[in-house]
Amino acid sequence: MHPASPARPANAAHAAYRTLWRWHFYAALFVMPFLVILAVTGTLYCFQPQIEPLLYPHRLVVAPVNAPRLSEDELLARAAAAVPPGSRATTATIEADPARSAEFVFRYPDGDKYSVYLNPYTGVVLGTLSVDRRFMQVDRMIHRKLLLGKPGELIMELAACWTLVLIGTGVALWWPRGAFTWRGVLWPRFDLGGRLFWKSLHAALGIWLAAGALAFVVTGLPWSGSWGKHFKSLATQVDLGSPPGVWGGTTLRSVIPGQDKHSGPPAGQGSAGASAHAGHGMGDMPGMAMGDSDMPGMVMDDLPLPQTAWAVGATHVPESPEGGSAAARPLSLNRVLAIAGAHGLTAGYDLALPASPSGVYTVSYFPADPKRERVLHIDQYSGKVLGDIRYRDYGAVSKAVSYGTALHMGRYFGLANQLICTLISLGLASIAVTGFVMWWKRRPPRALGAPARLPTPATMRRWKIGLTTLGVIFPLMGGTMLAVWALDSVIARFRMPS
Repeated sequence: MHPASPARPANAAHAAYRTLWRWHFYAALFVMPFLVILAVTGTLYCFQPQIEPLLYPHRLVVAPVNAPRLSEDELLARAAAAVPPGSRATTATIEADPARSAEFVFRYPDGDKYSVYLNPYTGVVLGTLSVDRRFMQVDRMIHRKLLLGKPGELIMELAACWTLVLIGTGVALWWPRGAFTWRGVLWPRFDLGGRLFWKSLHAALGIWLAAGALAFVVTGLPWSGSWGKHFKSLATQVDLGSPPGVWGGTTLRSVIPGQDKHSGPPAGQGSAGASAHAGHGMGDMPGMAMGDSDMPGMVMDDLPLPQTAWAVGATHVPESPEGGSAAARPLSLNRVLAIAGAHGLTAGYDLALPASPSGVYTVSYFPADPKRERVLHIDQYSGKVLGDIRYRDYGAVSKAVSYGTALHMGRYFGLANQLICTLISLGLASIAVTGFVMWWKRRPPRALGAPARLPTPATMRRWKIGLTTLGVIFPLMGGTMLAVWALDSVIARFRMPS
């Protein structure tokens, strides 16, 4: 064997740097546009409590008066009279703020969902808003799926996963080598000019925001449409999410008076016996896959609730065989609210109304403090509480995700939390902009400008293991990593001199 050349370690270090830079470049090429979208939409959504009353003041805001509110049943009846015939009430928002209007969500006969707002003191209808087309909902759907449905959801999930590569390679490229001063690597060099200044600014911003970016990705991925859904299901199955047995041995169903709970619908009576509330039938819940024998039943994520705690999203909603008794009368809305109040929930929650004669009322309390999260399932006839899920019932994973969600959304410690999220989000958008400027200044004419491909040195074994591990944990990302590697290899082979 020949003795190692003194230049060989330097060449290996140079090759490792160029390899990391190449992966950082490819990750940035894909991630940066979506990073800007996530930053802008996430910042807006973080301030939803402040923005929405400014956008829709005549619908959402009322002047509190020294008088009792109308009953919820009266308000629901007035809301029902203001929507097209055949519309079905799905959700009631039970407000805690005396300056906010009462809100009920209806599904119109054409399938569109609208919120109806009323003055809770006078019963005057203040107006309606499309649930899916209101500004903050559109912003949320851009943030989650680019308004492209499932394909957009997968793209945003991929962008989040590739951000992990971007963070890891970015920190490695920044890591000081040789003689350095901490001020020089932690603070932009404003004395430099041209591309060097932008590189210094990009690196300094990146290192200061790396931890925040990592926190955003880790706390956001559990809500993603593909990986997040399977992760939630797995956590629930192994009792690290919301354990399947949190409700004990109680049969989760609304028992219809006059009907044996083990029997089917009375003879000659099917789903036509659907219950009505305030003159509007509840009908089957939207999104329910009726007639699918493989579907075990609805879960909390299927309910028409604006917000559902991650820990309970995969838990099943009580259900029973279809059918009903003509004499069966659902509880009034006021009675259901009284039951929720007796269990400690007085206001500030959403109430999903029964979807069928055998459905239940579901109370979803999703406050800023995860320890106070709560779900109640209430029998629509007897008022019996069939399910009561609290933070203490969550598994370790769900408890961690709950806190991560509260921090990610800027909810946990008020305005300060919102401002920190804004600082991180806009900082990440700035990193994307500075990265683009760096590329623009160094790009060759009519070429992509990717760093040159060099043989990967043996010293990068840990990086290979790390990237492989990421690909296994996030299969969607792993597939695209293989595709990028294969495409890069093909391009490099064609460019090799003959």
